[in-house]
Amino acid sequence: MTRKKKNSLELPLSPVAMRSLFPIITLLLLVGFPVVGKPHVLFIAIDDLNDYISPLDNHPGIQTPHFERLAKRSVTFANAHCAAPVCHASRVAVMTGVHPTRSGIYRNMFGARGPRWRHESKLLEDAVVLSQHFRDHGYHAAGGGKIFHTLQWTPHDSQNDPEAWDEYRGDPNNPIAPDWPRPDLISDKQAGLSKGRPLGGSSQLFGAAPLEQTDEQTGDHMVVDWAIEQMKQEREKPLFLAVGLFRPHIPWEVPRKWFDKYPLKEIKLPPYREDDLSDAHNHGRTHWHKWVIENQQWKKLMQGYLASISYVDHQLGRILDALDRTPGMKNNTIIVLWSDHGFHIGEKANWEKFALWDQTSRVPLFIHAPGVSKDGEKTRQPATLTDVYPTLCELADLPIPSQCDGLSLVSQLKNPGAKRDRLALCSFQFGNEKNPSHGVSDERYRFIRYGNGFEELYDLKNDPHEYENLIDSPQFASVKTRLANGIPSNSATLAILPKDSPHHRANQENRGK
Repeated sequence: MTRKKKNSLELPLSPVAMRSLFPIITLLLLVGFPVVGKPHVLFIAIDDLNDYISPLDNHPGIQTPHFERLAKRSVTFANAHCAAPVCHASRVAVMTGVHPTRSGIYRNMFGARGPRWRHESKLLEDAVVLSQHFRDHGYHAAGGGKIFHTLQWTPHDSQNDPEAWDEYRGDPNNPIAPDWPRPDLISDKQAGLSKGRPLGGSSQLFGAAPLEQTDEQTGDHMVVDWAIEQMKQEREKPLFLAVGLFRPHIPWEVPRKWFDKYPLKEIKLPPYREDDLSDAHNHGRTHWHKWVIENQQWKKLMQGYLASISYVDHQLGRILDALDRTPGMKNNTIIVLWSDHGFHIGEKANWEKFALWDQTSRVPLFIHAPGVSKDGEKTRQPATLTDVYPTLCELADLPIPSQCDGLSLVSQLKNPGAKRDRLALCSFQFGNEKNPSHGVSDERYRFIRYGNGFEELYDLKNDPHEYENLIDSPQFASVKTRLANGIPSNSATLAILPKDSPHHRANQENRGK
């Protein structure tokens, strides 16, 4: 006769045994033992961050230990691209899941007070913002810093949608402007610099200078302080927490200790060729580079950019530390970190963004999903930031709104090497062209078709700096055809804000009050 084996869990525990287990149970709770229910979401947006960080292509001497730390607990999407290489258009695309080729939002827009983009694009009039979608499905949606487009020097000019959040740090229409100190400015004439500094000489917004203030007195530090307090609060609902960090956006002004990490004499400049644009589209910003070279400012500006990256790396470390200290969050929180676009520091004679090369379009993207992501691995499968919205929905078991253009990245989280059929698409409309331009990437190649008809094709494996345009090479004709098929046949025309919109400059009374 076979005796049925009794499950040990069915045996009653003595009071003594229960008391002995109590410290173990307490410890598990303190370290973030997974909780039953929906996962929390930590959504980190970083402004103007390119691939200089150490988990990606890396710039010589960069110090980003906390990005490395995040990479070890995430899947690194090393071939992720923004939907548009400008702050406003990119952020609207991320937060709505709608690509510019449908919305028509390709450029930056200023003079807003609230969600100007809802009037700018008819398609987005009733779009459900990512935070709003999570709030509508049982989450507490909290945001702070720069999520939608805003600038520190344009008070009350944020594109944020206050109605998409349960709460927002400070004034949602002015989330970062009051927070940032500036150094004492020395005029360009006093400094021996020529006229023609980009963005105007008196403001020196295109510049780098150490702050004498402490980290605690800077905007991003204050935003992280707020985010840490949000994580500490006990709530009945799961938390969707959006943290928007402004650096390394210009001006590159962070406390002096971050500049000290990068002595000027040790600064390495990026690869550069004098004839780089001979077979390429002229981005229209070469005068920026000309001023930098004439005034010998390249190393100084690079120093400021690297210092700003290390500063924001430190802020990331503070967020991760707080997450790991918070009971119930460490092992039950989806982490997504992204940048709105890449950045040029003189590569291809370009500064900032506003271009369609890989350096501008490719962005940092890290995703950690507890129990799902194969953390510590990297994938070159193409992704577009519009994929973030449906990815978070699938991970949180929420319906994906029909407005979303992207495709979930969960397959790559589970198996980073899994083949992805969708190409990465980035779109922009240059100021002197009547039609939008598009850049398309697969694992190896990048194809660009400009609004004026000019085309470029690069083999990024053999030519990562995009020096040689292969568009006329018969050897790559099939590659061009395949990538060109990734461009929509009917792209939306450039969205323009109607003059009767309440968000138009002409209709905003008492702006800034």
